[in-house]
Parts: sequence; C-alpha cells; structure tokens
Amino acid sequence: MVIETLFGRRCYPSVADLPEAADVLAVGVNHTRVLEHIRLAAQRGVRAAIIFDGGFAERGEEGRRRQEELVAICREAGIALCGPNCMGVVSPHARSLVYIQTLADPTLLAGNVGLVSQSGSLCIGLLADCRRFGFSHVISSGNEAVLAAADYLEFLVDDPTTRVIALFLETVREPERFVAALDRAADRGKPVVVLKVGRSERARRAITSHTGGLAGEARVFSTVLRAHRAIEVGDVDEMVEVLACCQGPRWPRGRRVAVMTASGGQAELILDLASAAGLDLPPLSPSARAEIQGAVGILSGDGNPLDAWGNGDYATNFPRALAALGADPGYDAITFCSDSFDDQPFGTPERLLAYARILVEGAARSSKPFYYMTTRSGIFRRDVLAFLREHGIPVVGGTRQGLGAIDRLARWSVASAAHPAAAGASGRLATMLAAGPRATIHEHDAKRLLAEAGLPIPDERLVPGLSEARAAAAALGYPVVLKVVSDEIPHRSELGLVAVGLRDEPELVDAYERMSRRLEERGQRCGLAGFLVQPVARGGLEVFAGVSTDPDFGPILAFGAGGVLVEALDDVAFRALPLRDGDAEAMITETRAGSLLRGYRGRPPGDVAALARCLSALADFAWAERACIAEIDVNPMVVHEHGCDILDALIVPRPAP
Repeated sequence: MVIETLFGRRCYPSVADLPEAADVLAVGVNHTRVLEHIRLAAQRGVRAAIIFDGGFAERGEEGRRRQEELVAICREAGIALCGPNCMGVVSPHARSLVYIQTLADPTLLAGNVGLVSQSGSLCIGLLADCRRFGFSHVISSGNEAVLAAADYLEFLVDDPTTRVIALFLETVREPERFVAALDRAADRGKPVVVLKVGRSERARRAITSHTGGLAGEARVFSTVLRAHRAIEVGDVDEMVEVLACCQGPRWPRGRRVAVMTASGGQAELILDLASAAGLDLPPLSPSARAEIQGAVGILSGDGNPLDAWGNGDYATNFPRALAALGADPGYDAITFCSDSFDDQPFGTPERLLAYARILVEGAARSSKPFYYMTTRSGIFRRDVLAFLREHGIPVVGGTRQGLGAIDRLARWSVASAAHPAAAGASGRLATMLAAGPRATIHEHDAKRLLAEAGLPIPDERLVPGLSEARAAAAALGYPVVLKVVSDEIPHRSELGLVAVGLRDEPELVDAYERMSRRLEERGQRCGLAGFLVQPVARGGLEVFAGVSTDPDFGPILAFGAGGVLVEALDDVAFRALPLRDGDAEAMITETRAGSLLRGYRGRPPGDVAALARCLSALADFAWAERACIAEIDVNPMVVHEHGCDILDALIVPRPAP
C-alpha cells in the first residue's frame, strides 16, 4: 500500500523522489535495506543522517562489513551520520527532534545538560525524570560509525545552551581529540561528567617494567579524566546527582562544606558517611559556634553537621544558623538536609515550603552556593522542588550521593584553576639512542640520565671485573650491593644476578664468581656492560615511581610502595603527564606509602617534599623525552628523613619506527 500523506504532509516513495535534498534523513528501515537508502541519500545530496536500526559492527563479521561500507559511502558523500544502532538526537531549544521515542511533553525537557550516550537505554532512563534538570541536547550516538563522542563533545563545548556535559561511554574513539575537547570544556567553565562502562583490565601485554603492568585500562582512563579536568562517576546515581548539583547559579570554589539539619541523629549519620568518603566537613569556628549557640542553644559535637533544631523555633533558629554559616569564611558551600515527599502521611505542605523559603532567603544573603539535600535519593516533594528550582537552589538526593556530588563539583572547580606545568626539552635519551637501538637502557645509563634531570643518585661504581669490584667496594665501604648490568637482562633478581648486603671481600668474591657462572651458563656474557657496586642503603622507606605509555592517552606516571611490595600491595596512584601543580603531592597522599611517610611506631617521618620534587623531576623528564620512552621503572627509591636516593632504575625505549 502506498501512503501519499501522513499527518497532513506529502509522502515520497524514496529519497531519490524528494524535490530537494533533506537537511536530515532519519533511516527507520531494517538494517538489510539501510545501505540502499544511504546510497540514494548520497546521490541526492543529503548531508546528515540518523540510522536507528542495529545489525552492524555489533553483530559479527557480516555486520562489520556492512558498517564499513556504510562509513565509506558517508565519508565520500560528506554525510554526517549519527548511529547506527541509536535512538537519535533531541535539541529542545531548537525545537528539533529526530528521535525514535515519543515525546509526551516538550516543556519538561529543555535545560542546560548536554547528554551524549553510546547506550540508547541510558538516554531513556535519564529522560524519564526531568524534575531537577533538563537538556540542551540529547545525543544517542550508538555505534559511532562516522560521528563519535569527540565530535559531539566539541559541539557541546561551543553550544551556548549547554552549561554541563554528561557522557556515557563504552569506548573512546579518537582519544587525542577527546582529551583536547575535555581541556577546552574545562577552560570554558563547563564540567564534563563521565560514566565509563566495560572497564575490565586489558589482557596484560608483554612488558619489561612493573609500571606497564600496573596501569590497566580502567586506571589509565581514570587518570586521563582527572588530568583533563573531567568529573568521573561510578554509576548513574552519581552522575544524576552531579548534574543536579550543577544547576545552581554559583558553584563551590573549595571542598569545605557545612551541613545544617534538624536532627542530632541525622547529623551523626552524615558525619559517619562523610568521614568514610573522605569529604571535608570542618568543625564550626569558635566565633560561629558562639553566635549560633546564642540563638539555638547548646550544640552537640563540633557543630558540623549542625543540628539547628534547638528549642524547636525553626523560624528563628534556621535563618540565624544559615546566616552564620553563609558568612563563615571557613566554608565553601552550605547544605540543608530535610526530607519530604508527595502524599506523605505526616507533616504539612506549609511547613515544608517554609523550610525551602528560609533556605532561599539564606542563599540570597551569601555569595556561596546553597543546596537542599534529602537523606534518600529520588525522594522529593514536587512543590518544594519546583519552588527551589525557580530560585536557583539545586536539590541533591541521598547523603552519600548528594554530598559526594557537591565534593566532585568542588574538586572540579579547584582543578580547573590549575594548569599543566611546563616541562623543558631534553633530548639526551634521543642522543643516546642515535648510537644504535637498545632493548632497554640499563640501570647505570638510566641513572645517569635521571641524575641530569635532577633526581638524586647515590655514589656507585660500574666496573668491568673482579679486581675493580674489590677496589670499588673498599672505597665505598662495606656492606655493598653487587649487580650485573646489561641492556639484555632488565630483571636480574629472579636470575640470581643481584646480591645485597655483602659484608666483606670474601662474600663479594663469592657473589661475583656465582654471577659470572650463571652468565656463562645462560650465554649472556656478550653484551654485558659490567658489574655495579653500590653501598647498602640504610633506613628510610622504599617507594616506587614509574612511567608507562598508554597507546591511546600517552605517558602515565605511577607512584606507590616500593621494593618487592609493588605488585603485592597494588597500592599505586596514577596521573597523566604533564603533571599539574599539586599532582605529585596528591599522589603521595593517596597511597599507603604516603601514610607511612608521616612516621609510625617511633620511625621518623620521611622527606615528603624531597619525594614530591623527585616525582616532578621524573615526570618532566618523561614528558620531555616522551617520543623516545615506552616505560621507566624507578624501584626502589628510598625516602629518608632528609632527602631521597634512587637505588635502581630502568628505561625502556620506544621501538624505532
């Protein structure tokens, strides 16, 4: 049957019969007929298309071939293609919809969140509730055969109706464009909230150093998001609360949050949750405490969270408490916690709206962001929510999710003020490699390069034979360490080619002869650079630092507990290079090694400032030499009470092109 009109508009049997090329072609036919219509669209001059149906790269070899042909047609004809296997695109402010679902009420949809999702179902889920925020654009990107997340992200960064961007990703194509767009979004003051799924560890590749094995895909991606000032979330609940948190006219400039409640038990619960999550709820200052106690009465605990119920006169107590918190320079954001829901059996609408009015009035007298928070996520009263949204007060749900969202936005604000540190050019490694390819840069040469970059290397001697080893040990003083040095033997301990704590000359001779026999047995005497003699390091804490090169995102710095504990503890912090101000110190703090460096069981604290300088110097060297470096392994580095020493190092060059 031929349909000549639909909804009062004329119908055409095919794209070829259109009187002029369409701006956008929505392809709703079965995947077996998609190529037929895309070819006609290319011939007719259509420049944009959306394909709803699946059956392409996600469906095995035949589907991949079909998608490759689809891409070839679109690229040759200059067709901007969304999908296939997607829901489509909605742009409420432009009153444009090429989306496969029915839109019941367009007035509910418009807002400032730009959403890009590689999952159509996630779009459905997020569009199901627009009570706290709406959307500037909703883009279900599907297989991203032609247009990818980076394309949409670049558009949203420049879009004047978009204030915050949400990304649901399964994979990242064109990673260099993607991270450049993240940087541009942060520079424009637009937070990018990212939920990445399918983040299981990559199959471990054949690696030479520890660092590459420690930095799996999930860790690398998290590190890249942090470095490029995106907000990473772990689930949809967290994403939604961050998006809701961004709806206020002001955002936190720091992480110090004050919470006001009407319940002592609620205050204790919030404090427990905040402490476990590492959130910053500083106690009331003495002056603020005195002022609030004068109005409310005796306060429990340290005053944050603040139980402001007092004598029950909320109309007096709440405004006084909010005014004091809003004026206190010790806080960056103020949150009022209260619960309400439509059709609740107790309480009156007037009381609940009165709380909301008090919060709005308090916010109007302060330059800080104010938030309304419920103890359970998703539980809101519609009239309260509408009133607060009208007056620019974001509503966040759930104490853990809500406070976590405020903290994530605060961290983003702080990070956005920092800029990458400048790393100077080097070229020494390139010069060394110009003499000929090397499988690895052995310990002695690696340490020389790192010493020139400003890292501390203890006194040691590279010797060709036993007599020179005797002389070196005598000069350095026993006990000593003896190691085989060769580009071809990066890991020596498991082969018995490292001896630690040699107390005298007989032990040195015995170790030297044993290592020499093992080299002969393995046929590895050729290519030997010599033997390294070092004094034994005394005291201090062993830590690890290294650099690996992710194939998509480039060099990544790792830091954690060192020595044999690197892989056993798996206690490692990561940052993408180049480092930003404060990154080195933050990496130390994030690990258990950082806790140990504060001193324990009578041991003196380690020199954290010197360690941070070492990490920064290593990062600068790796960034300057990134074209030549695949991996760097500094393990162990010993942190003393004063200063640090690098006891072992290895550099793995990139293979020559």
